[in-house]
Amino acid sequence: MNLPLNIDFTDKVVVITGAGGLICGAMAGAFARSGAKVAALDLNEAAVRKLAEEHNADGYVCRGYQANVLAAEDLEAVHQAVLKDLGPCDILINGAGGNNPRATTDNEYQHEAKEGGKSFFDLDPGGVDFVFKLNFQGTLLPTQIFAKDMAERQHGCILNISSMNALTPLTKIPAYSAAKAAISNFTQWLATHFAGTNIRCNAIAPGFLVSAQNRSLLFHPDGTPTARSAKILRGTPMGRFVDADELLGAAMFLCDDKAASAITGVVLPIDCGFAAYSGV
Repeated sequence: MNLPLNIDFTDKVVVITGAGGLICGAMAGAFARSGAKVAALDLNEAAVRKLAEEHNADGYVCRGYQANVLAAEDLEAVHQAVLKDLGPCDILINGAGGNNPRATTDNEYQHEAKEGGKSFFDLDPGGVDFVFKLNFQGTLLPTQIFAKDMAERQHGCILNISSMNALTPLTKIPAYSAAKAAISNFTQWLATHFAGTNIRCNAIAPGFLVSAQNRSLLFHPDGTPTARSAKILRGTPMGRFVDADELLGAAMFLCDDKAASAITGVVLPIDCGFAAYSGV
């Protein structure tokens, strides 16, 4: 991994939720290589254990913890383990989140809905509720648990993961778009609420990335783009997808108390220009 910035996070304790995924797994590696002591949290214990083993083998400090971001008691138990293993949290990256097929329509427009397909009127309330909980409460609860360390010591940094569809909602995914919009709003709320305790809170809004979860939606088996993928790229001025490593510079910058000391309440799009393009 080639780090985009030379920032010294030596002895900073960085807690990252969703670290078993593409984006936050890359962040865990970047912060570990910058000297931080990284606590990698994910519901998938095997993924974060493997991540930790790889970084530890390279001489860096990373611990993997199984954690359910929707269970306060579970998070508090992990919090106590992190305190014992690494120390109090200095930087919290809320990366856990995602969508669910039960909260997704089959068609972009209602007039195109076909019999037997899932239209807006067929969305599962339980699926919509799950998406909101995973994204919003999955950010709120870890912040309640780990930001206590920061408030007690009157310093710290929180970085949330929003999305460019928080700015302009995407078709088919109403719940996910709305939940990420809530994350952007919550980021500003936290920035204001914690301003007097020297805790900064910002967010990044990634554009389209190719991952194991969405590859089949973006590409055919032969590697050619699907119709939806082609539409995304036509609406992206740079004409390509974002790479997970391209998020690291912004994340490291926003978490650096020196470089970003006066920056709080910001939601930074990293989307190859998608949010800036009007379509004409």
